[in-house]
Amino acid sequence: MAESPTILVIGPRWVGDMVMAQCLFSALKELHPNAAIDVMAPAWAAPLVGRMPEIRQQIEMPVPSGKLELGVRRRYGRMLKGRYDMAYVLPGSLKSALIPFFARIPKRVGHLREMRYGLLTDIVEQPKKEKRRTAYGFFSLARGGTFRAPKLTVAAANQAELLERNDLEVGKFVAMMPGAEFGPAKRWPSASYAGLARAMMAKGFKVALFGSKNDSAVTEEISALAPGCVDLAGKTRLEDAIDLIAAAKVAVSNDSGLMHVAAAVGTPIVAVYGSTSPENTPPLAEKRELVWLQLPCSPCHEKVCPLGHMNCLNTLEVGRVVEAADRLLEQPAAA
Repeated sequence: MAESPTILVIGPRWVGDMVMAQCLFSALKELHPNAAIDVMAPAWAAPLVGRMPEIRQQIEMPVPSGKLELGVRRRYGRMLKGRYDMAYVLPGSLKSALIPFFARIPKRVGHLREMRYGLLTDIVEQPKKEKRRTAYGFFSLARGGTFRAPKLTVAAANQAELLERNDLEVGKFVAMMPGAEFGPAKRWPSASYAGLARAMMAKGFKVALFGSKNDSAVTEEISALAPGCVDLAGKTRLEDAIDLIAAAKVAVSNDSGLMHVAAAVGTPIVAVYGSTSPENTPPLAEKRELVWLQLPCSPCHEKVCPLGHMNCLNTLEVGRVVEAADRLLEQPAAA
């Protein structure tokens, strides 16, 4: 193996998974300090990957999510031939391993998943009980190194400009991320978030709501029920959300990509779980509170509640989340 290997990583397609992928990136940099690591991922991921110092550059994935487009993958793979010594394939699909295969990258590493014999040269065994523990699964592909929690860099100048523009101050607002791209079974109700927002504002904090354009209907409901919230859903770039969340006193989130962002910028985080489990995808933060009712039907890992009641989140009382936030607010700030 070259002393300065060039490494291509086929990245995941979700924000949270991309954050957790940094556990692999940092391990690879430890094992190969002079390595040049490139990530192939959807265009949306560029601002996120740009906050990871281990990465040299992002290459935009040429195929839309879920599409095979074998000819495009073959052509793109041939374009990359001779450029990389190693490839790491993070998604579990067969098609995700095709570009490194067509590029004839000598070492192609990944979990077996969709019967990828031949496409991968190094299949890393993953025990069944570990398959939902995303961060540890990614890290295991390195076959060595030290497991480190993700750490995203923050752009101080951009943060200062955003705070001024939105009339927010460092440490004087609570960030809330009430959406969940995965599906409604991950989403604590709008009325509950509104109750939490009112409780936080009563303590003297401002409340800022974050999310994508897809979350704007949810944040509008919360803003109507809790007047005074700063609704930023769909109004900030991903890099802006990173910088603003880093300035919050505490964050409260469903199990979502922005939950992992908050953890990676060091913001104390209250993570609310419904259809998923904090045992599998916890925020990798030093200061965190995990709120989960642990009902017999949970975790089901479904996008929509199969029983139709969503009691795992609908019966989660606002007071319990307020108490979790209070415990974080009472902790001394980091030196």
